[in-house]
Amino acid sequence: KARPQSVIELVVGVDERVKIKVDGQAEPVPVTLPQLAVRVRQAQKGVAETPVVISAERSVKYEAVVKVMDTLQRAGVQRVGLSVKQGV
Repeated sequence: KARPQSVIELVVGVDERVKIKVDGQAEPVPVTLPQLAVRVRQAQKGVAETPVVISAERSVKYEAVVKVMDTLQRAGVQRVGLSVKQGV
């Protein structure tokens, strides 16, 4: 069977800054909202079905996460999911 497809993770910090992490990367890399769609597309390598997961800590404002989702949807990125990190 084919190995699981890669996932692009977007991490929204408490400061509302976004970082992108592609499979195999040790650390997420900071990215600005205007660059976001371009970076996600590059990470997808032409495979539009590559899922994008947005993870944010509970203390992050909902609006910050919505802004990221909205930016991706406007850019035509289809598979966007949410992953909520539980507070420790």
